[in-house]
Amino acid sequence: MNFKILLGLLFMLPCAVYAQDPGYSQFFANPLHLNPAFAGTTELSRLVVNYRNQWPQQGNSFTTYSLSYDFLLKKRNAGIGFQAYHDREPNNIITTSSATFSYSYHLKLGMESFMTLGLNAGFVVKQFDPSGLIFPSEIDQLSGIISGTGTYIVDETSRSYPDFAIGAVGQHRNVFWGASVHHLTTPDESIYKGDNKGEIPMKVTIHAGTRLHKFHHDLLSRRFTLSPNILYQQQGSFKQLNMGIYMIEKSFLFGGWFRNNIDTRPDAIIALIGFAREKFQFGYSFDYTLSELSNYSHGSHEFSLTFFVGAKSEVPIRNKLLIPML
Repeated sequence: MNFKILLGLLFMLPCAVYAQDPGYSQFFANPLHLNPAFAGTTELSRLVVNYRNQWPQQGNSFTTYSLSYDFLLKKRNAGIGFQAYHDREPNNIITTSSATFSYSYHLKLGMESFMTLGLNAGFVVKQFDPSGLIFPSEIDQLSGIISGTGTYIVDETSRSYPDFAIGAVGQHRNVFWGASVHHLTTPDESIYKGDNKGEIPMKVTIHAGTRLHKFHHDLLSRRFTLSPNILYQQQGSFKQLNMGIYMIEKSFLFGGWFRNNIDTRPDAIIALIGFAREKFQFGYSFDYTLSELSNYSHGSHEFSLTFFVGAKSEVPIRNKLLIPML
Protein backbone atom coordinates (compact mmCIF):
# COMPACT_ATOMS: atom_id res chain seq x y z
CA MET A 1 0.00 0.00 0.00
CA ASN A 2 2.79 2.43 0.88
CA PHE A 3 4.30 1.84 -2.55
CA LYS A 4 1.01 2.68 -4.28
CA ILE A 5 0.61 5.83 -2.20
CA LEU A 6 4.11 6.90 -3.13
CA LEU A 7 3.33 6.44 -6.81
CA GLY A 8 0.20 8.53 -6.39
CA LEU A 9 2.20 11.32 -4.80
CA LEU A 10 4.74 11.22 -7.60
CA PHE A 11 2.08 11.58 -10.27
CA MET A 12 0.45 14.44 -8.35
CA LEU A 13 3.80 16.22 -8.26
CA PRO A 14 5.04 15.98 -11.85
CA CYS A 15 8.02 18.22 -11.11
CA ALA A 16 9.53 15.26 -9.28
CA VAL A 17 9.21 12.78 -12.13
CA TYR A 18 11.83 12.42 -14.86
CA ALA A 19 11.54 10.04 -17.79
CA GLN A 20 14.26 7.42 -18.02
CA ASP A 21 14.93 4.38 -20.17
CA PRO A 22 14.74 0.78 -19.00
CA GLY A 23 18.22 -0.73 -18.82
CA TYR A 24 19.79 -4.15 -19.25
CA SER A 25 22.73 -5.74 -17.44
CA GLN A 26 23.74 -8.02 -20.30
CA PHE A 27 24.68 -5.01 -22.38
CA PHE A 28 26.23 -6.81 -25.36
CA ALA A 29 23.60 -9.55 -25.40
CA ASN A 30 21.10 -6.90 -26.51
CA PRO A 31 23.20 -5.12 -29.15
CA LEU A 32 20.54 -3.11 -30.98
CA HIS A 33 19.27 -1.67 -27.70
CA LEU A 34 22.79 -0.55 -26.81
CA ASN A 35 23.86 0.90 -30.15
CA PRO A 36 22.19 0.88 -33.61
CA ALA A 37 25.63 0.52 -35.23
CA PHE A 38 25.73 -3.10 -34.02
CA ALA A 39 23.21 -4.01 -36.75
CA GLY A 40 24.85 -6.48 -39.12
CA THR A 41 28.09 -6.97 -37.16
CA THR A 42 27.88 -10.78 -37.22
CA GLU A 43 28.39 -12.88 -40.33
CA LEU A 44 25.22 -14.89 -39.75
CA SER A 45 21.80 -13.36 -39.23
CA ARG A 46 21.12 -12.90 -35.50
CA LEU A 47 17.86 -13.37 -33.57
CA VAL A 48 17.96 -12.19 -29.94
CA VAL A 49 15.38 -12.61 -27.16
CA ASN A 50 15.83 -10.71 -23.87
CA TYR A 51 13.88 -10.75 -20.62
CA ARG A 52 14.56 -8.71 -17.48
CA ASN A 53 12.75 -8.86 -14.13
CA GLN A 54 13.94 -5.95 -12.01
CA TRP A 55 13.29 -5.68 -8.27
CA PRO A 56 10.91 -8.66 -7.91
CA GLN A 57 8.91 -8.25 -4.70
CA GLN A 58 5.42 -9.70 -4.22
CA GLY A 59 4.76 -9.42 -7.94
CA ASN A 60 5.43 -5.66 -8.06
CA SER A 61 8.40 -5.75 -10.41
CA PHE A 62 9.67 -3.90 -13.45
CA THR A 63 9.67 -6.35 -16.37
CA THR A 64 11.05 -5.77 -19.85
CA TYR A 65 10.88 -8.01 -22.92
CA SER A 66 12.61 -7.46 -26.25
CA LEU A 67 12.98 -9.29 -29.55
CA SER A 68 15.46 -8.26 -32.23
CA TYR A 69 16.71 -9.51 -35.58
CA ASP A 70 19.60 -8.17 -37.60
CA PHE A 71 21.65 -9.28 -40.59
CA LEU A 72 24.55 -8.26 -42.80
CA LEU A 73 24.09 -7.25 -46.42
CA LYS A 74 27.43 -8.67 -47.56
CA LYS A 75 27.49 -7.07 -51.01
CA ARG A 76 26.42 -3.63 -49.82
CA ASN A 77 28.62 -3.05 -46.75
CA ALA A 78 25.47 -2.51 -44.73
CA GLY A 79 23.48 -4.03 -41.88
CA ILE A 80 19.75 -4.05 -41.19
CA GLY A 81 18.08 -4.56 -37.82
CA PHE A 82 14.60 -4.66 -36.30
CA GLN A 83 13.64 -4.63 -32.63
CA ALA A 84 10.44 -4.64 -30.59
CA TYR A 85 10.25 -4.25 -26.84
CA HIS A 86 7.61 -4.06 -24.14
CA ASP A 87 8.21 -2.63 -20.68
CA ARG A 88 5.84 -2.94 -17.70
CA GLU A 89 6.15 -0.96 -14.50
CA PRO A 90 4.60 -2.23 -11.22
CA ASN A 91 0.97 -3.43 -11.46
CA ASN A 92 0.93 -2.39 -15.14
CA ILE A 93 0.44 1.23 -14.11
CA ILE A 94 2.77 2.30 -16.93
CA THR A 95 3.43 0.18 -20.02
CA THR A 96 5.67 1.06 -22.94
CA SER A 97 5.84 -0.65 -26.33
CA SER A 98 8.05 0.22 -29.26
CA ALA A 99 9.17 -0.99 -32.67
CA THR A 100 12.42 0.23 -34.23
CA PHE A 101 14.40 -0.09 -37.46
CA SER A 102 18.21 0.17 -37.58
CA TYR A 103 20.58 0.67 -40.50
CA SER A 104 24.36 0.52 -40.36
CA TYR A 105 27.11 1.14 -42.90
CA HIS A 106 30.54 -0.53 -42.73
CA LEU A 107 33.78 1.35 -43.37
CA LYS A 108 37.23 -0.21 -43.67
CA LEU A 109 39.79 2.22 -42.24
CA GLY A 110 42.92 0.09 -42.63
CA MET A 111 44.23 -3.46 -42.70
CA GLU A 112 43.01 -4.11 -39.12
CA SER A 113 40.68 -1.18 -38.45
CA PHE A 114 36.96 -1.01 -39.16
CA MET A 115 33.96 1.14 -38.26
CA THR A 116 30.20 1.04 -38.64
CA LEU A 117 27.87 4.03 -38.49
CA GLY A 118 24.28 3.39 -37.45
CA LEU A 119 20.90 5.09 -37.59
CA ASN A 120 17.76 4.07 -35.74
CA ALA A 121 14.13 5.15 -36.14
CA GLY A 122 11.17 3.86 -34.18
CA PHE A 123 7.70 4.46 -32.85
CA VAL A 124 6.78 4.34 -29.16
CA VAL A 125 3.41 3.93 -27.42
CA LYS A 126 3.26 4.66 -23.69
CA GLN A 127 0.11 4.00 -21.64
CA PHE A 128 -0.85 5.06 -18.13
CA ASP A 129 -3.48 3.21 -16.06
CA PRO A 130 -4.31 5.18 -12.88
CA SER A 131 -6.82 2.60 -11.65
CA GLY A 132 -4.05 0.82 -9.75
CA LEU A 133 -3.03 3.92 -7.79
CA ILE A 134 -4.22 5.03 -4.37
CA PHE A 135 -4.15 8.79 -3.81
CA PRO A 136 -4.03 10.54 -0.41
CA SER A 137 -7.53 11.94 -0.96
CA GLU A 138 -8.85 8.35 -0.97
CA ILE A 139 -7.56 7.59 2.55
CA ASP A 140 -9.40 8.52 5.74
CA GLN A 141 -6.80 10.32 7.87
CA LEU A 142 -8.20 8.91 11.16
CA SER A 143 -9.08 5.31 10.31
CA GLY A 144 -6.77 4.69 7.37
CA ILE A 145 -9.69 3.20 5.43
CA ILE A 146 -9.54 3.62 1.67
CA SER A 147 -12.75 5.18 0.42
CA GLY A 148 -12.17 4.77 -3.29
CA THR A 149 -13.59 8.22 -3.98
CA GLY A 150 -10.32 9.99 -4.79
CA THR A 151 -9.91 12.06 -7.92
CA TYR A 152 -7.02 12.52 -10.28
CA ILE A 153 -6.52 14.79 -13.23
CA VAL A 154 -4.68 13.66 -16.35
CA ASP A 155 -5.08 14.98 -19.84
CA GLU A 156 -4.24 11.73 -21.60
CA THR A 157 -3.81 8.11 -20.60
CA SER A 158 -1.54 7.26 -23.56
CA ARG A 159 1.13 8.97 -25.63
CA SER A 160 2.71 7.93 -28.91
CA TYR A 161 5.69 9.47 -30.64
CA PRO A 162 8.55 8.77 -33.09
CA ASP A 163 12.01 8.27 -31.66
CA PHE A 164 15.49 8.39 -33.23
CA ALA A 165 19.06 7.38 -32.38
CA ILE A 166 22.54 7.37 -33.94
CA GLY A 167 25.65 5.39 -33.12
CA ALA A 168 29.11 4.28 -34.17
CA VAL A 169 31.14 1.16 -33.42
CA GLY A 170 34.83 0.73 -34.19
CA GLN A 171 37.45 -1.99 -34.07
CA HIS A 172 41.26 -2.03 -34.19
CA ARG A 173 42.67 -5.53 -33.91
CA ASN A 174 41.12 -6.94 -30.72
CA VAL A 175 40.00 -3.59 -29.29
CA PHE A 176 36.36 -2.51 -29.72
CA TRP A 177 34.72 0.79 -28.91
CA GLY A 178 31.45 2.55 -29.59
CA ALA A 179 29.20 5.50 -28.83
CA SER A 180 25.50 6.18 -29.31
CA VAL A 181 22.94 8.89 -28.66
CA HIS A 182 19.27 7.97 -28.17
CA HIS A 183 16.18 10.24 -28.13
CA LEU A 184 17.68 12.79 -30.51
CA THR A 185 14.46 14.83 -30.60
CA THR A 186 13.83 14.58 -26.81
CA PRO A 187 10.17 13.50 -27.33
CA ASP A 188 7.52 14.60 -24.83
CA GLU A 189 5.64 11.79 -23.07
CA SER A 190 3.88 13.82 -20.38
CA ILE A 191 0.24 12.98 -19.59
CA TYR A 192 -0.19 16.03 -17.36
CA LYS A 193 -0.96 19.44 -18.82
CA GLY A 194 1.70 22.01 -18.01
CA ASP A 195 4.26 19.40 -16.97
CA ASN A 196 7.60 20.71 -18.19
CA LYS A 197 9.40 17.54 -17.06
CA GLY A 198 7.83 15.23 -19.64
CA GLU A 199 10.60 15.43 -22.22
CA ILE A 200 12.85 12.39 -22.43
CA PRO A 201 16.47 13.55 -22.14
CA MET A 202 19.01 12.35 -24.67
CA LYS A 203 20.81 9.22 -23.54
CA VAL A 204 24.55 9.12 -24.28
CA THR A 205 26.38 5.78 -24.17
CA ILE A 206 30.13 5.21 -24.54
CA HIS A 207 31.59 1.70 -24.40
CA ALA A 208 34.93 0.02 -25.01
CA GLY A 209 36.48 -3.41 -24.54
CA THR A 210 39.11 -5.85 -25.73
CA ARG A 211 39.70 -9.59 -25.99
CA LEU A 212 42.90 -11.11 -24.63
CA HIS A 213 43.75 -14.73 -25.44
CA LYS A 214 45.51 -16.81 -22.80
CA PHE A 215 46.55 -20.44 -22.34
CA HIS A 216 46.45 -22.81 -19.38
CA HIS A 217 49.96 -24.08 -18.86
CA ASP A 218 49.53 -27.72 -17.95
CA LEU A 219 49.59 -31.11 -19.62
CA LEU A 220 46.31 -30.34 -21.37
CA SER A 221 46.84 -26.71 -22.35
CA ARG A 222 43.59 -24.98 -23.21
CA ARG A 223 42.97 -21.58 -24.68
CA PHE A 224 40.65 -19.13 -22.96
CA THR A 225 39.73 -15.49 -23.51
CA LEU A 226 39.55 -12.57 -21.10
CA SER A 227 37.51 -9.56 -22.14
CA PRO A 228 37.60 -6.44 -19.90
CA ASN A 229 34.95 -3.82 -20.73
CA ILE A 230 33.83 -0.39 -19.60
CA LEU A 231 30.51 1.33 -20.31
CA TYR A 232 29.36 4.84 -19.39
CA GLN A 233 25.80 6.15 -19.73
CA GLN A 234 24.28 9.55 -19.06
CA GLN A 235 20.66 10.61 -19.37
CA GLY A 236 19.77 14.02 -18.00
CA SER A 237 21.31 14.32 -14.54
CA PHE A 238 21.64 10.52 -14.24
CA LYS A 239 25.18 9.21 -14.75
CA GLN A 240 26.31 5.61 -14.53
CA LEU A 241 29.66 3.85 -14.93
CA ASN A 242 29.89 0.09 -15.46
CA MET A 243 33.15 -1.85 -15.33
CA GLY A 244 33.35 -5.57 -15.97
CA ILE A 245 35.25 -8.55 -17.30
CA TYR A 246 34.27 -11.78 -19.07
CA MET A 247 36.12 -15.07 -19.21
CA ILE A 248 35.33 -17.42 -22.08
CA GLU A 249 36.57 -21.01 -22.14
CA LYS A 250 35.34 -23.28 -24.89
CA SER A 251 31.55 -22.97 -24.71
CA PHE A 252 31.29 -21.46 -21.24
CA LEU A 253 31.15 -17.82 -20.26
CA PHE A 254 31.60 -16.26 -16.84
CA GLY A 255 31.59 -12.59 -16.02
CA GLY A 256 31.08 -9.86 -13.49
CA TRP A 257 30.30 -6.14 -13.54
CA PHE A 258 30.41 -3.36 -10.98
CA ARG A 259 27.77 -0.68 -11.55
CA ASN A 260 28.20 2.72 -9.97
CA ASN A 261 25.65 5.53 -10.13
CA ILE A 262 27.93 8.55 -10.17
CA ASP A 263 27.18 11.35 -7.68
CA THR A 264 25.21 8.94 -5.48
CA ARG A 265 26.74 5.62 -4.43
CA PRO A 266 27.60 2.12 -5.72
CA ASP A 267 24.48 0.56 -7.19
CA ALA A 268 25.03 -3.15 -7.86
CA ILE A 269 27.31 -6.08 -8.56
CA ILE A 270 26.32 -8.13 -11.61
CA ALA A 271 27.19 -11.82 -11.96
CA LEU A 272 26.84 -13.51 -15.35
CA ILE A 273 27.03 -17.09 -16.58
CA GLY A 274 26.46 -18.31 -20.11
CA PHE A 275 26.79 -21.09 -22.63
CA ALA A 276 27.50 -20.71 -26.34
CA ARG A 277 27.76 -22.87 -29.42
CA GLU A 278 28.23 -21.89 -33.04
CA LYS A 279 24.52 -21.24 -33.65
CA PHE A 280 23.24 -20.61 -30.11
CA GLN A 281 24.04 -18.53 -27.06
CA PHE A 282 22.39 -18.35 -23.64
CA GLY A 283 23.07 -15.98 -20.77
CA TYR A 284 21.77 -15.45 -17.25
CA SER A 285 22.72 -12.57 -14.97
CA PHE A 286 21.77 -11.48 -11.47
CA ASP A 287 22.11 -7.96 -10.08
CA TYR A 288 22.90 -7.84 -6.37
CA THR A 289 21.83 -4.42 -5.11
CA LEU A 290 24.35 -2.55 -2.96
CA SER A 291 22.30 0.57 -2.23
CA GLU A 292 19.56 1.06 0.38
CA LEU A 293 17.07 -0.32 -2.16
CA SER A 294 18.36 -3.82 -1.39
CA ASN A 295 15.69 -4.24 1.33
CA TYR A 296 13.00 -3.78 -1.31
CA SER A 297 14.54 -4.80 -4.62
CA HIS A 298 15.65 -8.41 -3.99
CA GLY A 299 18.00 -7.99 -6.94
CA SER A 300 17.23 -8.36 -10.65
CA HIS A 301 17.15 -11.36 -12.98
CA GLU A 302 17.93 -11.25 -16.68
CA PHE A 303 17.94 -13.88 -19.44
CA SER A 304 19.13 -13.70 -23.03
CA LEU A 305 18.87 -16.13 -25.95
CA THR A 306 20.74 -15.59 -29.21
CA PHE A 307 20.29 -17.68 -32.35
CA PHE A 308 22.49 -17.41 -35.45
CA VAL A 309 20.71 -18.30 -38.68
CA GLY A 310 22.19 -19.48 -41.96
CA ALA A 311 25.53 -20.90 -43.07
CA LYS A 312 28.92 -19.24 -43.12
CA SER A 313 30.40 -18.45 -46.50
CA GLU A 314 33.32 -20.53 -47.72
CA VAL A 315 35.41 -17.40 -48.19
CA PRO A 316 36.03 -15.51 -44.88
CA ILE A 317 34.71 -11.95 -44.75
CA ARG A 318 37.68 -9.63 -44.24
CA ASN A 319 36.46 -6.17 -45.23
CA LYS A 320 33.66 -5.60 -42.70
CA LEU A 321 33.44 -5.15 -38.94
CA LEU A 322 32.44 -8.47 -37.38
CA ILE A 323 32.43 -8.43 -33.57
CA PRO A 324 32.32 -11.67 -31.58
CA MET A 325 29.45 -11.04 -29.20
CA LEU A 326 29.48 -11.81 -25.48
